[in-house]
Amino acid sequence: MAERGLAARLPKEQRWPNVMAAALGAQWEVIVEGLPGRTTVHDDPVEGAYRNGMTVLPAVLHSHGPLDMVIIFLGTNDLKMRFNVPAIDIALSVGRLAETVRASGVARDVIMVCPPVVRELGCLAGVFEGAEARGAGMFVDMMQEAARLGFGFVDAGAHIAVDPLDGVHFNVEAHARLGAEMADAVRERVRRQGGKGAV
Repeated sequence: MAERGLAARLPKEQRWPNVMAAALGAQWEVIVEGLPGRTTVHDDPVEGAYRNGMTVLPAVLHSHGPLDMVIIFLGTNDLKMRFNVPAIDIALSVGRLAETVRASGVARDVIMVCPPVVRELGCLAGVFEGAEARGAGMFVDMMQEAARLGFGFVDAGAHIAVDPLDGVHFNVEAHARLGAEMADAVRERVRRQGGKGAV
């Protein structure tokens, strides 16, 4: 993303969920429900209330179920200045989403993924003003929440960093690394849980 408001995205095959799907192989079905700007539990007064992950989650789960696993990779957009929430609240919000998955009865397991640290750089620096401070330690909060709930956890920031172009998004190389790491995490988690199939 070179300009604020630019809607261009990487080709599907280069985005980490599809990289993960390719690494997992044809015996897996990976259903991608990504949406730019999606929050955990917040209606976005600027980009639209439909960005609220909690609002759409039940319908998404029931339209695609049964599922062996749901991967929740949210939290970056909650760090926007307009929401002004701390890391612990973001972790708890992801936990609430994970509990909603469990309560739905259509998915066996969840992996909660903590996004890498946001940097206040480039064209999105104003939108994410203060995000570095608000997000400090979020991986610890989210890891603890995943452990409390008994779900899987991946710290994406241990494997990739945001692109300095805008301080938020990932470049092609980061998508490739993350996709490979997530494939490994899914295999290991499903092996432990004894399931296979739809993610």
